[in-house]
Amino acid sequence: MKIAEAVTSMEAWAKPSYAVEGDRIGLQVGNSETELSGIIVTLDVTMEVVKEAINAGANLIIAHHPFIFSPIKTVDTSTYRGKLLVELLQHNIAVYVAHTNLDIAPGGVNDMLANALDLKQTRVLAETSTEKLHKLIIFVPETHTEDVHTAMAAAGGGALGNYSACAFQTSGVGMFKPNEEATPYLGSAGELEKVSEVRLEMIVHEPVLQKVLSAAKKAHPYEVMAYDSITLDVTGETYGLGRIGMLEKPLPFGQFAEHVKRSLQVPFVRTVGDHERLVQTIAVLGGDGNKYIGAAQVQGADVYVTGDLYFHTAQDAMYEGMLLVDPGHHAEKIMKHGVAHYLKQQLPSIAIAASEHTSEPFNLL
Repeated sequence: MKIAEAVTSMEAWAKPSYAVEGDRIGLQVGNSETELSGIIVTLDVTMEVVKEAINAGANLIIAHHPFIFSPIKTVDTSTYRGKLLVELLQHNIAVYVAHTNLDIAPGGVNDMLANALDLKQTRVLAETSTEKLHKLIIFVPETHTEDVHTAMAAAGGGALGNYSACAFQTSGVGMFKPNEEATPYLGSAGELEKVSEVRLEMIVHEPVLQKVLSAAKKAHPYEVMAYDSITLDVTGETYGLGRIGMLEKPLPFGQFAEHVKRSLQVPFVRTVGDHERLVQTIAVLGGDGNKYIGAAQVQGADVYVTGDLYFHTAQDAMYEGMLLVDPGHHAEKIMKHGVAHYLKQQLPSIAIAASEHTSEPFNLL
C-alpha cells in the first residue's frame, strides 16, 4: 500500500474543496508513491512527533496544523524548523496536512467537539460553501436503462439524504438520422430511426457530476449519448466552520464550563460572564474563533466555546452579554484520536497511532 492510498482515504472524508481559501493543506513533504509503513496522527509536527514516528517505523505523519504555511525561501538547518525538515527528509517521513477542510468536514473536528460536549440538533455555525445540485437527464434505449442507472449510481449519482440510486424514468420515442460518417448502434445512414427509449433522470451532487456523466457514457450503447445537465435552484448540503446545538437541559454557565473542561480533557478553561446564568444553546469552533463571535450571537447561542480569545474580543462580548468559554487551542487535540479511529477502519492493515506528545507551549504555575 502506498502513501497515496492514505491520502485518498483522508480526502474522501476531508475533501480539499472544503478548505478555506489560502489554507495550506495536502501532502507537504514526501512522495505519495512511497510504500506506507505506518501513520502517526498529530496536531502539530514537532521534533518529538518525528522521533515518535521513527521509533514506531511510521513514514507518514498526518497533522492538523500546516507544517509549511508561508513559502519557504531558505532552509536554515540551524533553526528548529530547518532541523525538523532535515530529520523528515533523512528518514523518508512524509507529512500530510488536513486543516480547515477537516474542521469543516461532516464528522470532522467541529463535529468531534460538539459530540464531546453532548450537543444535539447541531448545525453549521459559519457557512463557507453550499454544494450545487444538478439534474442529469439521460436518454437511453429501454434495453440498457438498468445498465446506465447502475453505472450512474455506482459513481455517486442519485444520492438524496440517507438514500442512494434515486432516479425517475419515463418512456418515450427517440428519433435520429445517422449521416454517412456515423457508426450507429441502431439504424442506417440517411434513414430516420425511431427507438423506444427511456428518459432517465437523476439528481447529482456537483463534486461527482463529471464522474457520473463519464460512467453513463461508458454504459450507454450509442455512439453519441443524448443528455441534459441542469443546474438546480435548490442546493445540497451546507458546509462551514463551527457548530451550534443544544444541551439536553439547561445548566448554570459555571457548571457547563466545568463540563467543557472535563469533556475536552484540558487542565483549565477561561470564562467570560455570569456563572449562575442558565444556558442551553451552545456554539463551538475549534482553534482560534475570535472573528466568529458575531455568528454565534446572530444564531442565538447562549455560550460560545472557542480557543485563543483576545482580551478586547472577550471584553466586547462581555459588554454584549455573550458568555464565553476558552479551552485553549489544544482542545483540538480531540482530532488525533478521531482521525486515527477513522483511518484504522479505512486501512486495517496499517499500524496507526495518535501521537502521545503535545505541542502546548504554555505551562501553568
